[in-house]
Amino acid sequence: MHGEARPPEDDRRRAAVAVVLHDAPSPRVLLMKRAERPGDPWSGHISLPGGRYQLGDGDLRITAIRETREELGIDLEGTRLLGKLEPLHPRSSGPTGIEVTPFAFATEVALEPVCGPEALAAFWLPLDLAASGALDGTYTYPATSAAFPSWTYEGHVIWGLTRRILDLVIA
Repeated sequence: MHGEARPPEDDRRRAAVAVVLHDAPSPRVLLMKRAERPGDPWSGHISLPGGRYQLGDGDLRITAIRETREELGIDLEGTRLLGKLEPLHPRSSGPTGIEVTPFAFATEVALEPVCGPEALAAFWLPLDLAASGALDGTYTYPATSAAFPSWTYEGHVIWGLTRRILDLVIA
């Protein structure tokens, strides 16, 4: 992981997500179920809190903090920044699509999310279960019938970019 957080230097579409980690009783990561919204390609999916960079953010780390506050009512300002991962692109966005930078934060206590209008639910995923293979499955995307590796936890299917980011965290 890298610790540097700078404002975007070009006009590419950028976003940031927060990988909020808590390790008691075992390592867990905070996830949310996105609200159902027309025109949102990730509507209803399980995701990390986050969203698009706005000019007032200053840098992408601030974007991740702002979006986590808006979506889940959690202020990450007082938490420890572990670093940032390399930016990734959702496979659905194509070569000119959005670039997503994950920032990992550690919290001493299991923060209690309060879902805003962009989130239907939030939960803590035990990373030891994900790493063990106990949650492994395959998700078939309805629009294309393409199959993707997934985890299923308490009825929530974690796949796509969220799964790819968490695979990097677990590795």
